[in-house]
Amino acid sequence: MNYHSKRASLFVLSLLLFPSIVVGQQSDSEKARQFVEDISKRIQLHGYAQAGYTYQHKGGEETNTFDFKRAIVFANAQITDKWSFQFMHDIGGQVQEYYTDYRLTNDKALSVRFGQFKNGLSIENRVSPTNSEVIDVCSESVTYLTGCGSDPLYGVQYGRDLGMALYGEVAKGKLYYELGVMNGQGINKRDNNNAKDLIGRIELRPTKGLNIVASGQLGRGNAVATSVYNPDIQVGQNYKRNRYSVGFDYKSPSFNVHGEYLEGKDGDAASRGAYVTGSIALVPKVFDIIGSYDYFNFNTDLGYDMHKAVLGFQWWYFKKCRFQVQYVYRSAYTTKNAFIHRANNAVLCQMQVRFN
Repeated sequence: MNYHSKRASLFVLSLLLFPSIVVGQQSDSEKARQFVEDISKRIQLHGYAQAGYTYQHKGGEETNTFDFKRAIVFANAQITDKWSFQFMHDIGGQVQEYYTDYRLTNDKALSVRFGQFKNGLSIENRVSPTNSEVIDVCSESVTYLTGCGSDPLYGVQYGRDLGMALYGEVAKGKLYYELGVMNGQGINKRDNNNAKDLIGRIELRPTKGLNIVASGQLGRGNAVATSVYNPDIQVGQNYKRNRYSVGFDYKSPSFNVHGEYLEGKDGDAASRGAYVTGSIALVPKVFDIIGSYDYFNFNTDLGYDMHKAVLGFQWWYFKKCRFQVQYVYRSAYTTKNAFIHRANNAVLCQMQVRFN
């Protein structure tokens, strides 16, 4: 075969093979596109940031500062219809959540969760800072008793712990239950004793918008520091750490309100408190008036009681983004070595940006 004949043969062969090559390329491209679409449907990224300004008059001194509250990024992965995973990281701090859920039944009656997550104690502990009416996020009682902050014996644990839980909805969604077994030591930490915390939660949903919640915890803590609220417990000491709460949450287009009574016991020291917090929508989904009253006694034997009141507003300027201004009154405050019954005041401003 001469040179020109070879060229002609190759040209004809290429014409014959070209459609199959193109189809093969299109098929690979289509598979890649479908793979990306499937991943994008199963993995959702979320994030938010909160920053603001604080003026405070406490102990006869005035302070003011711009402050950075938090910046959170988290991802939800729906691996299968029954199996999911969540990861949450505080950009300015540490990993806060990493857990997996698996639904054991065809309906929502029974699921299991394993990893690091928010415990089931109280109503407010489960509320995201992006949805909380008050800039301080939680009441004094919830902040102290759940480990969100202010309890030196336990440290700031953001209301989260390592462990596993069984949970589900029955009675057509009108009853939710949860039973968890946790380390009792807080986030990103191994247990410092062999005792585990048992935490239970029951929610009754009798009608649309209304949720009645009872929760409790039986456990033993291991003190990571000393506490002005409980001076009898020393660093490294194991102590009884029990809590319970009962409350309600009601949501409607025109107003929201939730309240709760809580008690706790650390060693022989008892604490108790109650709060009610709500918002009224002057312009639905745009402008709200915020109010809250909170009472908590950190140690009933020592009389370490505090009253707290909040009044302010919030402007939802874009979807889940808002601007808040609040006045906060407290009847007492704590230093490193003392609990002081003296009124103090603060004005808080906060800007929130969130994406889904």
